[in-house]
Amino acid sequence: MSTSPTPLSVERSLRRLGEHIATWRKLQGLQTAELANRAGIARSTLQSIEAGRGGTNIENILRVLRALGIMEKVVEGADPYTTDVGKLRADEVLPQRVRR
Repeated sequence: MSTSPTPLSVERSLRRLGEHIATWRKLQGLQTAELANRAGIARSTLQSIEAGRGGTNIENILRVLRALGIMEKVVEGADPYTTDVGKLRADEVLPQRVRR
């Protein structure tokens, strides 16, 4: 099974997310070992995340975000109901509830 190359926009976003995580860690005065320990992941995994390297699973990223206290905010950012398009299209795209 071959994988397609990572799109440039995804690579950029991985780097930006990693930079943001590193900044949050530094703002909270945490060393990489401390944050990795709080997140329950290896220090090398945290370093990969902060460097923006792909291949890290989403659970490890969420563990880090949780340890930083920002997981809910990041997850909320993906909520389609918080966008104008999501609010407008929700009724037409999602099936209506069936009554019994």
